[in-house]
Amino acid sequence: MRVPEACRYLGIGRSTLYVLIGKGEIEVIKLGSSTLVLTASLRALVERRQKPAEDELEVAGK
Repeated sequence: MRVPEACRYLGIGRSTLYVLIGKGEIEVIKLGSSTLVLTASLRALVERRQKPAEDELEVAGK
């Protein structure tokens, strides 16, 4: 997907998306002058970010 769509999907701004891309947390491919964000990469980022929160809930519940 294109950068604006990826920003809407994650609920973040364009500059934050580019920071995540720079850190290697989100994969992109360049196709001509277009930057395309891999959907699987976005899903993986969301999943990675959710796991610590789920772990904290389990610890708090014990």
